[in-house]
Amino acid sequence: MKVQICIGSSCHLRGSEAIVKTFGRLLKEEQMDAQVELCGSFCMGACSKGVSVKIGEDIYHVKPEDAEDFFHEVIQKEAAR
Repeated sequence: MKVQICIGSSCHLRGSEAIVKTFGRLLKEEQMDAQVELCGSFCMGACSKGVSVKIGEDIYHVKPEDAEDFFHEVIQKEAAR
């Protein structure tokens, strides 16, 4: 499964680096780094809504302070499918 995180200028200012670090840490802690590919992406066209995170065809908007909850509620569930 591929998880793309926008690293464009607007998302960078909104905390994309912190989200990448949180997701990377959690992937290792949950031993999911072999089944989930974490990668950067440039602008997804939703700059005003927060850091864009794309899983499949779905785009989510994540704040750094919500990244851990998002990981458990969305990424883990999607990876288990």
